[in-house]
Amino acid sequence: MTVDQGAPAQTDSTALTPRAVSADEHLDLLTGVEAQGLLEAAVATAGGQVLSWRARQVDHRPGSATTVSYSATVRWPEGERQETLGATTAPIQPGDAADRPGSLTLSDGSATVRVWRFPLDPALPALAKAVDPGALAALMTSLGVTAAGESVSTQVRAYRPGRRAVIEVTAPEGRLFLKVVRPGRVAQIHERHAALHSAGLPVPKSLGWSDDGIVALQALNGTPMRPQLLGTGPLPSGAALLSLVQDFPAVVLHFPRRRSWTDAASHYANVIGSALPEVAEEASDLSQAILAGAASATTAAGGGDEACHGDLYEAQILLDRGRISGLLDIDSFGPGRRADDLACMVAHASVLALMHPHRAQRLETVALDWATTAERHLSAAELRYRTAGVLLSLATGPHRVQERNWQANTKARLAQVAHWVRRARDAEGGS
Repeated sequence: MTVDQGAPAQTDSTALTPRAVSADEHLDLLTGVEAQGLLEAAVATAGGQVLSWRARQVDHRPGSATTVSYSATVRWPEGERQETLGATTAPIQPGDAADRPGSLTLSDGSATVRVWRFPLDPALPALAKAVDPGALAALMTSLGVTAAGESVSTQVRAYRPGRRAVIEVTAPEGRLFLKVVRPGRVAQIHERHAALHSAGLPVPKSLGWSDDGIVALQALNGTPMRPQLLGTGPLPSGAALLSLVQDFPAVVLHFPRRRSWTDAASHYANVIGSALPEVAEEASDLSQAILAGAASATTAAGGGDEACHGDLYEAQILLDRGRISGLLDIDSFGPGRRADDLACMVAHASVLALMHPHRAQRLETVALDWATTAERHLSAAELRYRTAGVLLSLATGPHRVQERNWQANTKARLAQVAHWVRRARDAEGGS
């Protein structure tokens, strides 16, 4: 598979050539040469012309749907500028916005593709309002933060097309974060924040929500953990992380259970194999080893459901002088295995060591400290198999974000998975 890294616009191209398209062909449809016509058609509805484009983020779900975001240079009547575009083969759901200038639904009877220009994501109808200073001034006033439209600034902190966005809003009178989600999820997310904040967890307080999909969150004190990991600042010890997860409140057990990264190992192996067929067998073999090993180790370890974050890693943690001062992205909280949370921390630190070789020694030392501490209180085999499971999910990352050398980077992450599977087997042999 090749990704067009800057195709010139062709005004006579066909937006969607009629042909039978299987679910697994969605990847080629949205990242190959046909994608150009799709992007051109959507931008043309708003009066623009695509000059060049490249896939920036690819969320491929074999047998289901594919969603892609693009960085594009677009010529408008007033001049050229960079735009973020999106496209998805995911089915239309209740609450999705209708086509507007800059967004378009195309179908040939075999495939349906929705294409849009940021912020007109059809699955996130409130996104356009969330980045409009004028609209935000009214929203902030309703939340008790008085601000004139011209004094409000916004910055996109995260954007997963079709799923969510996080917008930082700053005004002289205050600062807050807007989480933009599908309208059907907004009330639940507000209620989760309220329940966890009331239970004493250092999570952002919800200031309110809107029916169209915005949750307004109070800014927390502290700095993100990732820069500290990559720098020289103090970090929480393995004991501090263990204490954090052991103290998650019982209210979490009433939330819906989320499937763990390890339980989804076969899915991630399919994603990897679809993007890079030459490692499909290796990825599949590793996923089967993880599933079987984690099941056996979990049974041996015993225990029941525990309150878990569900996606705990350095990007979700704020620090104040090395101490944990805030937890973010609490949508995944629910019953689960405590080993999953600690494995997630270890796996992410291990991947950062691959991504930042000049900091590898520090990162590997930190990951080992966290793992060693956890293994004094939990099954070493379970923790290691679950670390391998998280790493397998992270091995989809190089292709998803379209890294320049994503093929080699994917293989390097699979080697990490294999390493932790071997370590888990060693733990089984020593038990």
